Amino acid sequence: MIRSLLIRGMIAGLVAGLIGFAFARGFGETSVARAIAFEEQHEHAEAAHPHDHGDAELVSRDTQAGLGLLTGVAVFGTALGGLFSLVFAFAYGRLGPLRARGTSALLALFGFVSVAIVPFLKYPPNPPAVGNPETIGPRTALFFGMVAISIAAAVFAVRLQRRIQARHGAWNAALIAGATYIVVVVIAQVALPAVDEVPADFSASLLWNFRLAAIGIQALIWTTLGLVFSALAARELERPVLRSVGLFFLVLWRRDARAVRRRARVSPHRPVSGTS
Repeated sequence: MIRSLLIRGMIAGLVAGLIGFAFARGFGETSVARAIAFEEQHEHAEAAHPHDHGDAELVSRDTQAGLGLLTGVAVFGTALGGLFSLVFAFAYGRLGPLRARGTSALLALFGFVSVAIVPFLKYPPNPPAVGNPETIGPRTALFFGMVAISIAAAVFAVRLQRRIQARHGAWNAALIAGATYIVVVVIAQVALPAVDEVPADFSASLLWNFRLAAIGIQALIWTTLGLVFSALAARELERPVLRSVGLFFLVLWRRDARAVRRRARVSPHRPVSGTS
């Protein structure tokens, strides 16, 4: 079953990646192109020799915005779908009475909040013209550190909710677990250093549109992944149950039908009551 779920998760992730690519191509590339134009304008203004353009461009901008973006988003979506299916296989049956569709939807929501929203609030993505290239390593480490803390806090909150549910009830346990998660991530976001490398003359509307497109891509990928995988997983996990139930009622129907036929064959030979 794990292998079948893994394949379905990768298929769902690939579909989510392709839809995310279409969204990024339509709504995100405009902001990226404007940011690159801003960066090139500053480079030309600050260069001592205006005709010295530095290193030659290894990959054209059209290739980056087309095939490069498609490959990156598709690979990311496929890998994310595989990981999602493994988490689903572990969580299925452990989240109360939820079936395959409900479990997939809940995991997608948890993933979007813990992997996308919470790190985004602390370290939002920046367009190409924003940020010092020399600090990309520390900035990347801080971002993934925030992701790890958020995921660990989410896992701890879920386990806490299950542990205290019998004592406090499902609703109160969920509130306590949610509050615990919020407290942990707030402490982490306050403790981790801030990163603010946006130039003073950079367009605020351009920065906003870029970040809005970035979180929109994440929302679309997680939503598509949850919906597509829920349909595929339900076909894998719930159809055998439906077949078993249908077979059970079919056996009962056939048994009753045979009993009726036997009574019909026997009844003509029975003596009629009241005859002499």
